[in-house]
Amino acid sequence: MNVHKIAVIAGDGIGPEVISEGVKVLEAVAKLDGGFSFEFTHFPWGCDYYKENGKMMADDGIEQLKKYDAIFLGAVGASGVPDHISLWDLLLVIRKSFDQYINLRPVKLLKGAPNVLKDVAPEDIDMVFVRENTEGEYAGSGSWLFKGKPNEVVIQDGVFSRKGCERVIRYAYELAKAQNKTLTSISKGNALNYSMVFWDQIFAEVGEDYPEVETHSYLVDAASMFMVRDPKRFEIVVTSNLFGDILTDLGAAIAGGMGLAAGANLNPEREFPSMFEPIHGSAPDIAGQQKANPLATVWSASQLLDFFGYTDWGKVLIDCIEEVLCEKKVLTADLGGNNSTSEVGDEIIRKIEAKKQ
Repeated sequence: MNVHKIAVIAGDGIGPEVISEGVKVLEAVAKLDGGFSFEFTHFPWGCDYYKENGKMMADDGIEQLKKYDAIFLGAVGASGVPDHISLWDLLLVIRKSFDQYINLRPVKLLKGAPNVLKDVAPEDIDMVFVRENTEGEYAGSGSWLFKGKPNEVVIQDGVFSRKGCERVIRYAYELAKAQNKTLTSISKGNALNYSMVFWDQIFAEVGEDYPEVETHSYLVDAASMFMVRDPKRFEIVVTSNLFGDILTDLGAAIAGGMGLAAGANLNPEREFPSMFEPIHGSAPDIAGQQKANPLATVWSASQLLDFFGYTDWGKVLIDCIEEVLCEKKVLTADLGGNNSTSEVGDEIIRKIEAKKQ
């Protein structure tokens, strides 16, 4: 039997509530399959840990996480802890330390999910964003000069290496080729005359190796408009760290809301653990009330199963999410229901068990 060791960082706010349902679902899947199992180890890191210890994670946290096959993350962020601290001292340090250079975010309007776009068919919203995840605008390079003085200057650098751009773009081409889909690159080459011109150049160079892949290129502002007005033109999308961050939140808004938004941070070579997470944030206003929607976490659990090669099970989870959405009997308040977080998780498990009887 394959035993997969999973590090669980429930984090802040609603994180513990939703990640508990994700763990529950994964345990149910493993039990039904019988050919693999999960060994979960929980870590108390996050903003509460920071308030007690002055750090978001243990000093040797990265060394501790190295021995795991994957990381399951709930949410990060809380009042009293600056956002740049909670992000840079936990989430981003994990992404960078483990070279999780692919951020994979599905933007798909599932059956039964609310469609906020007028005159757009649900099947027209079906795209996958491949976001560069370790450098670009989030490289953390820059300077803060003459602090507190009238001539104060802040410089934030975008770092675009040939290796960093080429590997994420090639990953996207391979995905488009494997799925026989179009590939769209999103940049801002007309204004960012170094970084984005460089990105566009590499997109064209790598494309020479994939003549069978139909490609398109859009400026980020135009892409934002077309995602709302004509989302069917996007299938596989590749873009930089910052643009990917913004556009995938827009994607979540047109694909049922943040409660249905999942993401994977991948190290494709598997030299280090990859990390899977819902992307809705910590939502402190509803934390501890069992109001949080766990379906994004279930979707991220589906991505985790796909990553380990259990793609049939990954599809089962998506099918079960769609059944719950279509029936509209067991849903949290954000989707018009009045059920608790754990009740939705239980319903997903009932659906899974019914499919495997």
